[in-house]
Amino acid sequence: QVQLVESGGGLVQAGGSLRLSCAASARTFTSYHMAWFRQAPGKERDFVAAISWIAGDTFYADSVKGRFTISRDKNTVHLQMNSLKPDDTAVYYCAADEYYFAKEDQYAYWGQGTQVTVSS
Repeated sequence: QVQLVESGGGLVQAGGSLRLSCAASARTFTSYHMAWFRQAPGKERDFVAAISWIAGDTFYADSVKGRFTISRDKNTVHLQMNSLKPDDTAVYYCAADEYYFAKEDQYAYWGQGTQVTVSS
């Protein structure tokens, strides 16, 4: 019963920055963890970053450490992406789960995705 809507995707030059947002809504309030994944054409969906609902613990994929930052503000999770590279080009998905908090893609709820394109 959790609805997730991503926004903030677009076209940016290599070395630039972009900030993604994911707004969550639910019929009944409950605590849940949230994460970002991405999928490029012809490739599998990969983990990007995750944040816990209460404590705010975070962890990142090795490929984005030092460049991306995940944060939470009320019912919205953000992904600040700096020093973007062409390899970051993908559809970015927001995910949420009441209990799951890991790098695998086993989260219960998913958004429809937002396109991020980084030009050379």
